[in-house]
Amino acid sequence: NTEDDLHLNNSFGDAGLISPDKEDISRILTVPFSGRIRGGMRPGKKIIIMGIIDPEPDSFDISLNCGHSEEKDDEELTDVALKLSARFTERQFLRNARVSGKWSEEEAPIAYFPFIQDQPFRIEIHCEHQRFRIFVDGHQLFDFYHKVKSLLAINMIRIVGSLQITKLG
Repeated sequence: NTEDDLHLNNSFGDAGLISPDKEDISRILTVPFSGRIRGGMRPGKKIIIMGIIDPEPDSFDISLNCGHSEEKDDEELTDVALKLSARFTERQFLRNARVSGKWSEEEAPIAYFPFIQDQPFRIEIHCEHQRFRIFVDGHQLFDFYHKVKSLLAINMIRIVGSLQITKLG
């Protein structure tokens, strides 16, 4: 355990590990949240995000990023392996990626919009060899094929927007 593991992104106050100590959970899971994915992503690994949508939500984003930067300027250069964006006005759950500073085309179509204001949710991101599989409340919503080639380089998660996080693992 390094000091970096314990204090991740000072620009957001005390963000922390993806599996924090129980007594620190409310302090650590504040939004905006930035945390380390220990060992990066690999096939078979999954990330579970549980939380509650705000009473009057606008949007929220969940990003799986490569690398970690203290510098705001460098944040634009970070590869984003997967960015999930829930837009409540349009009732869309968008996804895309940024590789070498360029965003891929946003993927939009979904069968239904799974999020309800002021209600709990559970998002699971399953990493497979070719793609991420995204589940919301136990229902598979879509696949997102990898744009970032090195899965192990995907070592940060960032969550911002109209939600509270209750559990992250």
